[in-house]
Amino acid sequence: MRNPRLVVLIGAVAAIVAFGVYGVVVALAPGTTSTAELEPAPTLREAGPSASAPEPDPAFTTPAPDSTATVAQVEGPEVTATRFLAAWQIGDLPAMATLVADPPADFADRHRDFDADLRVTSLSLSAGGLRHQGEGMAEMSFSGVRQVAGLGRPWAFSSVLRLALRDGGWKVLWSPETMHPSLKDGGSLRLVEKQVVRAATLTMEGKPFPADSRAGDYFTGLGTRSVELSIEEVPSGRVLVTSRVAPAPGKRTTISGRVQTAAARALDGVAEPAAIVAVDVETGQVRAVADTLGGRQAFIGLFPPGSTFKVVTAAALLRSGLTPESPVACPGKYTIPGGRTFSNADGADRGTVSFARAFALSCNTTFVQQAHDRLRDDRLRAEAADRFGFREKPGLSYCRIRPYQSLDELGSDAIGQNSVQASPLCMAEVAAAVASGVWRPAVLSAEPPADSPPAVSLDENVAASLRGMMRAVVTEGTAAQAGLPPDTAGKTGTAEVAGQRSHAWFIGYRGSIAFAVFVRNGGAGGDAAAPLAAKFLRGL
Repeated sequence: MRNPRLVVLIGAVAAIVAFGVYGVVVALAPGTTSTAELEPAPTLREAGPSASAPEPDPAFTTPAPDSTATVAQVEGPEVTATRFLAAWQIGDLPAMATLVADPPADFADRHRDFDADLRVTSLSLSAGGLRHQGEGMAEMSFSGVRQVAGLGRPWAFSSVLRLALRDGGWKVLWSPETMHPSLKDGGSLRLVEKQVVRAATLTMEGKPFPADSRAGDYFTGLGTRSVELSIEEVPSGRVLVTSRVAPAPGKRTTISGRVQTAAARALDGVAEPAAIVAVDVETGQVRAVADTLGGRQAFIGLFPPGSTFKVVTAAALLRSGLTPESPVACPGKYTIPGGRTFSNADGADRGTVSFARAFALSCNTTFVQQAHDRLRDDRLRAEAADRFGFREKPGLSYCRIRPYQSLDELGSDAIGQNSVQASPLCMAEVAAAVASGVWRPAVLSAEPPADSPPAVSLDENVAASLRGMMRAVVTEGTAAQAGLPPDTAGKTGTAEVAGQRSHAWFIGYRGSIAFAVFVRNGGAGGDAAAPLAAKFLRGL
């Protein structure tokens, strides 16, 4: 006959083992990531009808599994989605790819081609709500706004990020419609330019624009036609967004007939695409825009400004304690400690010179070395963004500079390369700021629009020093042989372009007019752009 006490003890042990197995199964079952599903299984004492059951013999006790050790510590899908959107907004394609499940081989190229084909200049994104779609699946809605060069208005869209658990973590299930819903099922988008008839627009004097003004992309009715941009779906042809409506018929502009004629005639006979933009020093009103670049690139095109950006770098260095008379080194080559080597355009070693002389001769090595020594605390980007308009902003001009990621990038930024990009109008604003001592956004109306960025006063000592340094460029520096009229102040720029001839720049001011001259792939600024500036100024 069996021992009754032994039977009870064996029954208790069996109950413990059964509940332990149940806990393991629950902990390892798929889809147990919600808060409710991760609650610990009840203990044997809690599960029984009373607390009077005999305690099991420790020799027969099976340890309960540790549920917190068996459940993978997986970040939620919203974390992956947020990281993906953040990387996308700043254009970090490698980081985006790491968050995608099985990204296609051309993942990065598709994003680059989309932006290039539609002339996308910037993107902002906002995350929406997250919805779980069963076990291991989720969706997050999001909205975005793209800026398209020449469109003149934001292009808004909405889409969905699909996510799934893959290899122990949440991944984005990327497809073309992630970029835009119109790309679903093989659809595509295209940028369409149309020549449309518009009404007449007048100069500030109330007269028609001069013949062959080279300003037809900016004002309506000059040659009875202008360019209208739209983004359309293919193959449906549905128009998603179009460019802004042109000014009303017969509306006067800020353009001076005399200045516009001088700018347009200065470009006669120039083989390379080029632009001349002029603004009033005291008001920022655009007085002329002659453009053979196409697509309003004189206002919105983004090009490396090369050494014309040294005006901004010099302002930051002057603010850091340098003076025009400060002795600085101008070696033929300079190597950033632990980094790359920079050289002057002509390779000349000029020894120790004044800072003003280094500016006049456009010593790359001086500016790279001084930026390394004095501007490593983000002063260069702050100077450009806070005092010279190099920031995302509403307005006519486009320009930007990004935080540097290495000292090599800081050195390149200091001489107008790497992340520094600007339109000719942006650089005309820089020249006008030096002339007046106040940075103002360029405008095409008598009064700045309500959303126009505020004016920013420069330090008067800095502005006065820059004026003298820019005059020296014309009298004894890189523009001394260009034939510029007396009392002209300026700065040349030769911007390197990978695999192509350099862009040629010259910015400056004379009297009440500040200007920028840009020749795409024109070569050296002193040889190609500065003589065009001289022709323009002599025509006034």
